Amino acid sequence: MPNSPDSRTPAEPPNPPGKIGADLMPRVISALIMGAVALGAVWLGAWPFAVLIAAAVGIIAWEWSKIVRGSAVDATFAIHAGAAVGAIILAASGYATLAVFLTITGMVLVGVLALDKHPVLSAAGVPYAALPGIALLWLRAADGMLGFVAVIYVVTTVIATDTGAYFAGRLLGGPKLWPAVSPKKTWSGLLGGMSAAALIGALVGAVVSGAVWWHLALLSAILAIVAQGGDLAESALKRAFGTKDASNIIPGHGGVMDRVDGLVTAAILAAIVATVLDIAHPARALLTW
Repeated sequence: MPNSPDSRTPAEPPNPPGKIGADLMPRVISALIMGAVALGAVWLGAWPFAVLIAAAVGIIAWEWSKIVRGSAVDATFAIHAGAAVGAIILAASGYATLAVFLTITGMVLVGVLALDKHPVLSAAGVPYAALPGIALLWLRAADGMLGFVAVIYVVTTVIATDTGAYFAGRLLGGPKLWPAVSPKKTWSGLLGGMSAAALIGALVGAVVSGAVWWHLALLSAILAIVAQGGDLAESALKRAFGTKDASNIIPGHGGVMDRVDGLVTAAILAAIVATVLDIAHPARALLTW
């Protein structure tokens, strides 16, 4: 069972308003490096992008298994990682629907194999790892150059959300969003993240032919809320199992899950919106609705 409240990892004291933490520069450097790698992979096309996503997905499956079941490498992990990475390969090959079916199949198998170790949470790790990658690859492959722009739009919106939330929360402080789970996150940070994301949306809307700037600004603000929700959900999972970081695979910055928690939920929502608007032309629909 997850740890009881008394045995959970103690919450770190929040930084006082007006103070920028010493973690700013490492965060900026790591974000620039990872952003440059991701941008290069997206630009090169579906398969280079798929290789990057598949690597991240495999690591996320490992981190999820370690957090939820306490055993990073076992038969359940093999099914989890195999289904998620296989789904990425299918999505990169143009079979996004089959990728979703494989994800669902993997989720069921993992739930059955983990009957004695949190089966529901274990099963949930499969779509958590696979669906964001499927969504981004599906958007990247659609509508020519607009697919590239759509992926960059989603990723930069999440980056802007994190950046705006960081500075607004540290400089303004104020009431906490969910202090029992994430004592440093504030309502001012959420509003700062939404504002920064809306600015990205407006800028993209201003340069993409056929786009309406305020439409994308509004969508970006909504994606910012969902991204912050993803961040909080991952924090709640870790706190429930008494874990501070998903792993230490990124020295000084935790694990891959810690870096992409907001992108997970934002990418899935972006794909849902694109599907509802025009499943045949998702990237165009997302950018020009």
